[in-house]
Amino acid sequence: MSLYLRPGNLQEALDGLAQAPATVAAGCTDLFPATERPALAGPVLDITAIAALRGIEETDAGWRIGATTTWSDIARAALPPGFAMLQQAAREVGALQIQNAGTVAGNLCNASPAADGVPPLLALDASVELATATATRRMPLAGFITGPRATALQPGELLTAVHIPRAAGQGASRFLKLGARKYLVISIAMVAARIVAEQGRAAEVALSVGACGPVATRLPEVEKQLTGLPLAELAAAIDAETVSAALSPIDDMRGDAAYRRHAAAELLRRAVAETVEALR
Repeated sequence: MSLYLRPGNLQEALDGLAQAPATVAAGCTDLFPATERPALAGPVLDITAIAALRGIEETDAGWRIGATTTWSDIARAALPPGFAMLQQAAREVGALQIQNAGTVAGNLCNASPAADGVPPLLALDASVELATATATRRMPLAGFITGPRATALQPGELLTAVHIPRAAGQGASRFLKLGARKYLVISIAMVAARIVAEQGRAAEVALSVGACGPVATRLPEVEKQLTGLPLAELAAAIDAETVSAALSPIDDMRGDAAYRRHAAAELLRRAVAETVEALR
């Protein structure tokens, strides 16, 4: 029988991780299906009783989303328009039962190329807070997920929060995903778009794509091409070749690489068009 730990405070959890590796459990919506055994191997550290890890806090610098904040928490939160894409993604993470249990940190640490939360968080310039028993560090989300099911977590570290800078709450945003059906589906491609407008032009553009490579990615070259253009011209100005060059999709049962590249460009045009409409 595995050792099961459910500490009531963060320091106790971090002290436990410092003593011996453990499987961290939060919503478990990915953990249990991936286990493929009757029980989890080795010690299990359940962090769901740590109240300090759940909730969204507005700070002078922006917003702090605790590690065990659920997708339902995010969907219901009072957040500025720049977060609309994250809240839209939250409503498409599995069924309602999954949204009630699944956590933002679990979505990131699971590091699936098709994780719904990653593209909008990238477009929000998110960073992650990583803690050990003796220290805390921050790093951009873009560098945290290093490959399929792989992250920059070090031994003894726990992802304790996601931070969003205040500037990222500006503008309007949109999340779109393509799957074989509307709900309960792993994405063929998904995109997030955030635009800040000034005097009818795009002053800031943030675009990201998921499920079209080993990790979700921002599209800096496409963003550069769109910045400064009149809002009415943005969607049509998205160049499919520039989008395609930033992606490295695979062929699988949901769609081949060529289809994913085409779908990503089309989803970006639609997301940008809907974001522009929200700005009017």
